[in-house]
Amino acid sequence: MPAGGRAPRGAGSALSNSARGLSLGIVVGLAAEARIARRLGGRVAIGGGTSDGARRAARDLAESGATALLSFGLAGGLDPALRPGDLLVPHTVLAGGRRFPTDPALCGLLGGSSAQMLLGGERIVAEPGEKHVLWRTTGCAAVDLESAAVAEVATERNLPFAVLRAVADPADRAVPPAALTALDAKGAVTLGRVLVSLVHQPGQLAALLALARDAVRARRSLLRHLAHIGAHGTFTPAGSGRARSPGDADARYTR
Repeated sequence: MPAGGRAPRGAGSALSNSARGLSLGIVVGLAAEARIARRLGGRVAIGGGTSDGARRAARDLAESGATALLSFGLAGGLDPALRPGDLLVPHTVLAGGRRFPTDPALCGLLGGSSAQMLLGGERIVAEPGEKHVLWRTTGCAAVDLESAAVAEVATERNLPFAVLRAVADPADRAVPPAALTALDAKGAVTLGRVLVSLVHQPGQLAALLALARDAVRARRSLLRHLAHIGAHGTFTPAGSGRARSPGDADARYTR
């Protein structure tokens, strides 16, 4: 994995050149993710942390001329082997009981598939118990709120799509209540909402700080890999190699 550091302004140039005129539309949930995604050189739309917002964002990008879609940003871990900062380029998105295969060529521009499935959720999966059940029943390594929308819109419009995600909250960690209500419609954290939640449930402070640290680690991981794309035209995602299933007790991903 490439060493850390700030990605250069031209980090997206290698991806753009390799795409040979591909007009990339990038869907993110958060404003902080959008600032990173813009380094890829495509047009970025923010879903605001909801699946409905992500669908609107994906459709807007398609209608404005995007010829390929990318779901980009943070994800919640379901596989207990994944830790904050681990990267995923899944070969399939599972959503609504359907399997949406990602585009091999577009994944190749991101370094190739990391041999995992990702679950497209309709809401945040906050509790470790539910994460464990989803891991065991779906085999998906992680979950997010944008990839299902991107997969569905891409399929409707016959567009290639891919996913690049970094794990923020691992499978064994709960998402505190303040994080569930913190975002506004533009995907920005609203401090007032966080403070109100903390006043009502002050015991969540430690978990909230831990989540913030994990999110920083995930964003730094994305930045490092975008810098590597700019320098080398590719990167090696975490978990490259064979897929790990819920029964693989000894398999581990590399970061």
